[in-house]
Amino acid sequence: MKRVIVGITGGIAAYKAAEVVRGLCTRGIEVHVLMTEAATRFITPLTMQTLSGNPVVVDMFAEPRLWNVQHVAYARRADLVLVAPATASFIGRLAAGIADDMVCATILATKAPVVIAPAMNSQMYRHPAVQANLDRLRDMGYHLIAPEEGELACGERGEGRLAEVARIIAEVLKHLERKADLAGKNIMITAGPTREYIDPVRFVSNPSSGKMGYALAGAARDRGARVVLVSGPTALRPPSGVQVIPVTTTAEMLAAVLEHFPEMDVVIKAAAVVDYRPQTTAEQKLKKGSDKLVLTLERNPDILKLLGERKGDKILVGFAAETQSLVENAREKIKAKNLDLIVANDVGQRGAGFGTDTNIATIIRRDGTMREIPLCSKQELAHHILDEVVALTGGERG
Repeated sequence: MKRVIVGITGGIAAYKAAEVVRGLCTRGIEVHVLMTEAATRFITPLTMQTLSGNPVVVDMFAEPRLWNVQHVAYARRADLVLVAPATASFIGRLAAGIADDMVCATILATKAPVVIAPAMNSQMYRHPAVQANLDRLRDMGYHLIAPEEGELACGERGEGRLAEVARIIAEVLKHLERKADLAGKNIMITAGPTREYIDPVRFVSNPSSGKMGYALAGAARDRGARVVLVSGPTALRPPSGVQVIPVTTTAEMLAAVLEHFPEMDVVIKAAAVVDYRPQTTAEQKLKKGSDKLVLTLERNPDILKLLGERKGDKILVGFAAETQSLVENAREKIKAKNLDLIVANDVGQRGAGFGTDTNIATIIRRDGTMREIPLCSKQELAHHILDEVVALTGGERG
């Protein structure tokens, strides 16, 4: 029987936690509830105890029924920890590593997956401090269920409403079913843009944020792989537990990739590499002179093609960012680069371009079979891609 710890924090959406707990219990999951003191102002521990069939813990310093350190005991017993709802205050404390209640303390002590469902006023949710804390939690490997848009307790309408109960339960079940199906595998992922300098202060590049590659690195780590992330310049915080190799130019990325390529089982090229570089780079900043500046560009090495020529029995995954003839161009790239799998994006679609937190993709195998992935978070798409990688290794899709 799977065991889930449900943490409830002090927001008006706390009443929905009762439905979440009941839904998990009816699916044969053993549920233990932890509540912050503020949560008890919205729903009673007795309600949660009745629904879960287990004692509810609120006070970190209450004498335990058995002699143990309670937060450590719960942390070790968990197959998954869910926090629903998660308030702005709780998110800030967890992001800072402050263990001043049972929910935070248990999460900091657990090795189990942690799923967090925020709920708050829309202005609070959009506040830069809250968004920075959410980004920090993502970087730490926590899984976030984005809130929905709708009527809020304050009478306003906007983003911040707790995700639907069915969606939360489905997300929990998905994580419980996911296995460490990449354990023992060495996976290299490239991410972000490269830069090719014109002079010391100007360069040729592209708008890639690196979010897709970083999501893949975190997802592969969560599924048991040893991950090497070769990253161009980004504003992202690297996922914990991942070996990160920072690079700037395409030549530097090529050198790093070739150095680690022999030991890899899987290579996923999610980086947006600059195809052309200036033929010469000025040693000093170019001063404005005439109204025109003419640059002569030359081709950069095609990293993906070079890997395809020497891949042997390794699995090689590429990306195709297209604005037209998506499937046709992606299939041609599979053949030209000797790929096993390609992830094709129409970057002209809303929600699928560079820099977004979401994506829309068509995953195409070498044999021509395809999977259409509708609009989803890049974390979700990362797992869809890794499901295909697992299938290519002889495993089953998650």
